[in-house]
Amino acid sequence: MVFVRAKEIKGKKHYYLEKSIRFPDSKVKKFSIYIKDYHKKKDLLKYETILNKKIKQEQINFATKYYQNNHIFTQSRVTKLEEIKFGYQSILKKISKKQFQDILDRFTVNFTYESNAIEGNSLTLKDVTFIIQEGKVLKEKDLREVYETLNTRKAIAWIFKKKPKLNEKTIIDLHKIIVENTGVTLGYKTLPNFLLGRNVKTAPPEKVKLEMKNLLKWYKESKNLHPLEKAAVFHGKFEKIHPFEDGNGRVGRLLINIILLNYGYPPLIIRKTQRIAYFHALEAFDNKHFDNLYHFLIEKYQKTYDNFFKIYIKYI
Repeated sequence: MVFVRAKEIKGKKHYYLEKSIRFPDSKVKKFSIYIKDYHKKKDLLKYETILNKKIKQEQINFATKYYQNNHIFTQSRVTKLEEIKFGYQSILKKISKKQFQDILDRFTVNFTYESNAIEGNSLTLKDVTFIIQEGKVLKEKDLREVYETLNTRKAIAWIFKKKPKLNEKTIIDLHKIIVENTGVTLGYKTLPNFLLGRNVKTAPPEKVKLEMKNLLKWYKESKNLHPLEKAAVFHGKFEKIHPFEDGNGRVGRLLINIILLNYGYPPLIIRKTQRIAYFHALEAFDNKHFDNLYHFLIEKYQKTYDNFFKIYIKYI
């Protein structure tokens, strides 16, 4: 929150516009700029713009040094990812609640259609739009597919409203929402499952709880990874564990967005047309080749921002 502070120097009052910001290392830094003529309050917006630019540049500079750099997450690329983050946050500040809901509705329809289609859901984008907007079951459509659509809409609404932190309860609750009324057993799997088209063994049922505990411990302790890199690694490890009887892919893609939103970044969408590339990236990750998944999610992050947020602000 921006505020004006008065400071008396040699018997004369001077005014400063100030704002405190918490950085990724949890330290709070106060930013301040001198207001030349405080009595011209109409100019405060100008000073606030200057202050915000100063803060933005400082945060980007911090991110390029704080987050662990590698040949993918270079300082140059981190700068671009941070620019998108601040562009997204700027849009959220400019739009009304109604406009935000409009963007969220568009995002929800497209994310739901694409994510479910990756898993073989046959509903068209038109079907999904109708189900989400009307909240009705379409006649002559597979009831399970309809519920998968309604459930994903409910999950996205829950994520944006509750802003849940990433922990075991969040993951269990999210799975419960995703598989409601579909006949899938709740909680961690009790029987082994297999990944079609991928030569990898998932975690056996008796080891799921421990592996999920270790994954969440890794997530909590990995403070210097860029949030998008962190989301990619978490996603790859989560999908390899495959902790649930069904719904792992849909839950996993939502968890990517929970991580991004927790750090103030915009969410992303993986399209069904990129299904093969997505699965190849996960398979490479299973074999300890992480680059494909990094590149894949970076591209989706950039494209989703351009197609759902940046373009929206252009026309209002």
